[in-house]
Amino acid sequence: MTGALDGLKVADFSRVLAGPFATMMLADFGADVIKVERPSGDDTRSWVPPVDDYGVGTYFSSVNRNKRSITCDLGTDEGLAAATEIAMEADVMIENFRPGVMERYGLDYETLHAKRPELIYCSITGFGSTGGASLPGYDLLVQAVGGLMSVTGSPDSEPSKVGVALVDVVTGQNAVVGILTALRALDHTGTGQRVEVNLLSSLLSGLVNQASSTLATGQAPQRMGNAHPSIAPYETLKTSDGPLAVAVGTDKQFQALTRVLSVPELGTDSRFADNSSRVAHRDELKSLLEGQLQNKSAADWASLLTDEGVPAGKVNSVVEALGLAETLGLAPVVEIAAEDGSRTSQQVANPIRLSGTPAEYRRVPPLLGEHSGASFSGPS
Repeated sequence: MTGALDGLKVADFSRVLAGPFATMMLADFGADVIKVERPSGDDTRSWVPPVDDYGVGTYFSSVNRNKRSITCDLGTDEGLAAATEIAMEADVMIENFRPGVMERYGLDYETLHAKRPELIYCSITGFGSTGGASLPGYDLLVQAVGGLMSVTGSPDSEPSKVGVALVDVVTGQNAVVGILTALRALDHTGTGQRVEVNLLSSLLSGLVNQASSTLATGQAPQRMGNAHPSIAPYETLKTSDGPLAVAVGTDKQFQALTRVLSVPELGTDSRFADNSSRVAHRDELKSLLEGQLQNKSAADWASLLTDEGVPAGKVNSVVEALGLAETLGLAPVVEIAAEDGSRTSQQVANPIRLSGTPAEYRRVPPLLGEHSGASFSGPS
């Protein structure tokens, strides 16, 4: 069985997270990805610790499986010639250099499109290619200036970043969507095009209801901890041993919650009769619910509530989260072995499930320059 993207040749000139995440997603479904690295390697190769059993940085490994790595010094004739050959053979090229860099080497969209009109060329930037072209595109910075930190954290805490580089991940997903959309258009037109995604626009789109409310009201939303601005109770609540996430989205679920907690009278209380009323009286409701929740552990309450159709769960560690996915039959972890048996790598599985052409895990994250000399038409 071949992959859904079998035969697609991707030249990956990106580094760090958003671009490598996008090319890994394509590679999982069969695309042949050649990662073109500078002699010192992708920045994340040096973002250690932690490292795996073979000394490879886990940050780099998380987004670079199923690829081949070659090194090219674009400042030399030999290196530039090798990089240009890769670009000219590719169906898709993806890069996240500062504006002007690719033009300097003749690897920009306009130059390559003139020579290879069918090429899909994806550029990832922090703040676009116009007024923000010179701004550095780091996830933390974008979370700050893009508004995400302003709505993350408790009301009495300082603004907080999300615990992972979420903006990079969302941007990488948008890059995949843009590339696949452009490939579909290529089927009809025979002509490639430029795909542009940037971290700030990806974040603003990802703010969804928070951005929508701002546009409608002119008021910026505030930090609410784990509470939801439009739903209650939809937050973490204290139990005898730790927090419990309760996500009540309907009146029926609220009625079930009050029964399980042995306070059915709250279900008929006018303050909590419907969601709008519960939102208006969220502090009173939280206090009453937490008073009942002190009788059992978060795990016990999660089990009891889930059995009655109330969305609830204890706040897991990452170890516990992986274990939960395993017990649910989601097969969250795959182990990839190098062809020569020299090393293995445990990876979080691709989240997209295709019934006919599923993701495949063919190559461990490559060592720097492991496939130097390779091209799409040359040695592997």
